[in-house]
Amino acid sequence: MGKLSPANLKKTIYYLKRNGLRDTWYAAQERLVTTDFYTYDPPAEEVLEQQRKQAAEWKETGEVVTFSLLVPAYRTDPVYLQELVESVQAQTYPFWELILADATEDDSVAHVTADLVEKLRETDSGIDGKIRYYKLPENKGISENTNQALAHATGDYVGLLDHDDLLTPDALFEMADEIRRLQEERGIRLAFLYSDEDKCDGRGIRFYEPNLKEKFNYDLLLSNNYICHFLVIKRELLQQLGFRPAYDGAQDYDLLLRVVAALGLDREPAKEKFVAHISKVLYHWRCHGTSTAENPQSKTYAYEAGRRALEAYLEENGLQGEVRSLKHVGFYEVKYPQEIFTIRKDLGAVGGPVVRRGRIIGGRMKSSGKVYYENLPIHYSGYLHRAVLTQDARAVDIRNIRLRKELRELFEQVTGVPYRCQPGTDLFDASTLPKNTDHKNISMELCRAIRKQGYRILWRREDE
Repeated sequence: MGKLSPANLKKTIYYLKRNGLRDTWYAAQERLVTTDFYTYDPPAEEVLEQQRKQAAEWKETGEVVTFSLLVPAYRTDPVYLQELVESVQAQTYPFWELILADATEDDSVAHVTADLVEKLRETDSGIDGKIRYYKLPENKGISENTNQALAHATGDYVGLLDHDDLLTPDALFEMADEIRRLQEERGIRLAFLYSDEDKCDGRGIRFYEPNLKEKFNYDLLLSNNYICHFLVIKRELLQQLGFRPAYDGAQDYDLLLRVVAALGLDREPAKEKFVAHISKVLYHWRCHGTSTAENPQSKTYAYEAGRRALEAYLEENGLQGEVRSLKHVGFYEVKYPQEIFTIRKDLGAVGGPVVRRGRIIGGRMKSSGKVYYENLPIHYSGYLHRAVLTQDARAVDIRNIRLRKELRELFEQVTGVPYRCQPGTDLFDASTLPKNTDHKNISMELCRAIRKQGYRILWRREDE
């Protein structure tokens, strides 16, 4: 989308009111120099046909995974509803049920749904029973409305759809394929999995601003609901937890945080194997005048609900911390009142950015050793603001690292030097390393050893 669009102007004005002129200048400057070459390329028809054949073969062997798709509807635009339903009906993987829970005061959505089913019946004789419509007696809010849809779910997994968004035709196949693959190869039954997503305009024909995610990242989730859509969760787990009306607007975020706690993902990093990320765009988030994506002020209550959901998660799980909203709406930071290693038993090390001449040259690293956010000006927030968010890391730079005391002997074994702190801090004094030390390789080796001990490694910006 154009950088000088009305939507972007609204966002800039809102940002200015929240954060002042200096920060707005940097944010606007970053947006103007950022180039977006994204295009959504739908799967080729031959790929989709192969998926249909594969799904038919799975049916023959009786090894299908089934999905229940929940859609709480309320005063839904008939065009948007039709396009949503058609995107589900177009799935190459046919083992689904679509459950519409309608809280609209009149029968407008009921009539549209009936007309749609009648139309689809002409080309799909098996559509009866797959689209299930329930008229709710009253509108109790999105959480309670979704709970009523959830009560009717019978699939192995439940997927959550907004009433004006779109699924790509391969969405359910990709989910089923990943569930089956990990079951066969590793004997793992996934608890939940999620995909990448993008945004589309009101007409559903222009796609932009992809959210290309990474595998499960606990601390990134404590900073922002980066998982969002498309998300499917084991039905039994979801029905056990349900949605909480107190967090309407951020009900999915509250749910995910409780899923994390229920599965023990926060306490035991090894359990992350029960979560999968599919690195394909399988969901289009429609943007129009009243959507959060188009106009952040349209649902400011949602961001407040997200903050409260995160506070509730900390309190319910005995984690001391203060939740602060960051400059960009919907993003948070947990400030721990004590030594972080005392509160967070899962952490082995904490690292931050290494900066030279106003740009990041070191910090969080990929398994290949490549530096995330490399060469990014320190005042910029990076792709989807992730450069300023607290997050788990495979490795962090030894030149800006703090270590749990129990691991300092391990540090010396790996590096060959004792762990000595910079004066007045508990940061490692990198000047004690031998000259010509390869900082990247020694950082990777140290962090591999820390993770092997079962600890997480945290990356965060403390200059914000």
